[in-house]
Amino acid sequence: MEYVKAFLVGGAICAVVQVVMDNTKLMPGRIMVLLVVTGSILGALGIYQPFSEWAGAGATVPLLGFGNSLWKGVLKSMGEDGFLGVFKGGFTASAVGISGALIFGYLGSIIFKPKMKS
Repeated sequence: MEYVKAFLVGGAICAVVQVVMDNTKLMPGRIMVLLVVTGSILGALGIYQPFSEWAGAGATVPLLGFGNSLWKGVLKSMGEDGFLGVFKGGFTASAVGISGALIFGYLGSIIFKPKMKS
């Protein structure tokens, strides 16, 4: 049942984002930033953690979950390192995700030979 719940929640998040993409003139990059910032804000308000515990991977895998991970890392690092934690915490908490995105993006660019759009 947890798989079904994760699938439905993740699908609902994707459906909402698709509606936003179809009905606004926002570019995909701005929508991605909006999702990360929204996840951070919901994490700061204490809303996202209970939601992600209930929804599982359906809430932690999308960009909302990435923003929440960044927020948790910053909060933890601020407690340990003070103001420096604002800059350090997000990278510490999400290093694997950021590294994976860079590595797989690079591998994809080698395999598929991307070209600039004209």
